[in-house]
Amino acid sequence: MPHRDPMYKDLVFLEKHYNGVMPLEISIDTRKKRGVIRADNLARIDKLQQVLAEYPELSKPLSVVEVAKLSRQAFFGGDPSQYSLPTSHERNFILGYMPKNTKKKGGRTIMDAFADSTLQKTRISVQMENVGTDDIDRITESLRPRIDSIFSPDKYDVKITGTSVVFLKGTGYMVNNLFQSLVLAVILISGLMAMLFSSWRMIAISLIPNLIPQLLTAALMGYAGIPIKPSTILIFSVALGISVDNTIQFLSRYRLQLRLNDWNIRPSVLKALSETGYSMIYSSSVLFFGFLVFVLSTFGGTEAMGYLISFTLLTALLSNLFLIPSLLLWLDHIVTTRRFREPLLQILDEEFDEEIDSIELETDTRGGA
Repeated sequence: MPHRDPMYKDLVFLEKHYNGVMPLEISIDTRKKRGVIRADNLARIDKLQQVLAEYPELSKPLSVVEVAKLSRQAFFGGDPSQYSLPTSHERNFILGYMPKNTKKKGGRTIMDAFADSTLQKTRISVQMENVGTDDIDRITESLRPRIDSIFSPDKYDVKITGTSVVFLKGTGYMVNNLFQSLVLAVILISGLMAMLFSSWRMIAISLIPNLIPQLLTAALMGYAGIPIKPSTILIFSVALGISVDNTIQFLSRYRLQLRLNDWNIRPSVLKALSETGYSMIYSSSVLFFGFLVFVLSTFGGTEAMGYLISFTLLTALLSNLFLIPSLLLWLDHIVTTRRFREPLLQILDEEFDEEIDSIELETDTRGGA
């Protein structure tokens, strides 16, 4: 969401004055019916809320404990000094003033918001500031042992949930899927390169110029503070698939030129670059400006995707135009092996066949003369 959007400004106001807008919930299962309103369990919930109050990123917790304290205060005529949990002697008659769970349609009470109908399960609700995933992970990791010290895992089932935790886990899944998709794309592209060129050195040369733009894009995201989210996580695999097309086009033409130039690398590289360079520039330019249209979007994720994919395509084009020819000329005969001359997958090229036919015809004419 753009920072200039009125809704974003409203969220900032709520976060400033109410200490958070992201829900964080702690679900507690006592494993016993009516276990929520037992005095010892209410004391444990109150102790956990005191722990939550120690975190400045969290707002004041709300739970069934507040209902019990308000019931006691109401019993004593609204005296603020009586805002506390009922004692063991007061419990039986004061808890009778607490709102009861209702099964009537549309007749919900405040107890329905914090406990189930059997009073076996309850929840503690807090609001969290709009912090990063690292801070959310830090808070949840530090809370877990403190929760277990209050609610024994052998007797209680306590889960930390809410939108904040779901967001954290979702981000983790997206990052894992990013690496999985990149690894799968690299494997598939490597297999295709192996079929085309039959040389592991050529596979390395074809992948290096296409992985460098990915690293530069990731560095740009970190520098600009662009987070990983569904709209930006697609950038890497999409850009890799598009940019590697130029690489295959150039290397295929390079292999054909090697046969035409009697395996002389330098003229083959220059000829291949002159034949494929313009088409690579034209196709990449169309894609560059096509994705650049996304920057006009008012949705922050789409805008970031437009900038990042355009940047990746631009760097991939420059890498294919300058880095691949440089690597081919630098490695020279180390790359152009016999296996490179005989690919596993033959690509039919009508233009190349016409060039071969013209050379053979010219040779026959000279021989006849």
